[in-house]
Amino acid sequence: MIKGISHITFIVKDLDKMKLFLETIFDAKEVYSSDGKEYSLSKEKFFLIGDIWIATMEGDSLKEKTYNHIAFRVDDNEFSDYADRIRQLGVEIKPERSRVEGEGQSIYFYDYDKHLFEIHSGTLTQRLQRYNQ
Repeated sequence: MIKGISHITFIVKDLDKMKLFLETIFDAKEVYSSDGKEYSLSKEKFFLIGDIWIATMEGDSLKEKTYNHIAFRVDDNEFSDYADRIRQLGVEIKPERSRVEGEGQSIYFYDYDKHLFEIHSGTLTQRLQRYNQ
């Protein structure tokens, strides 16, 4: 039986730039750096965002941007703080899309390697309730 997601891995050109990105926006904590001991395919760093294990490995950036993304949920009263962090880091933010009232707030933004992230203040239950009205 599946217990949940073990970890999420991102391939990035510069591990230290990704560290800055994760720490600045998500308050990520670095818990491992290979520092020349490559047990995997390349140099890597592991982070925790809350209880979520994020692995980063050195490699080529994505060739193009897509809408594939990972969304992190925050409370409504924290949303503007996270949006400010993203803006202060100066990363690319996608234009807002239209939303139905009651499905939460979102901001979509890219890291330095074309991975798309989202900060979202809603829940699946809220969205389904709104869509079923």
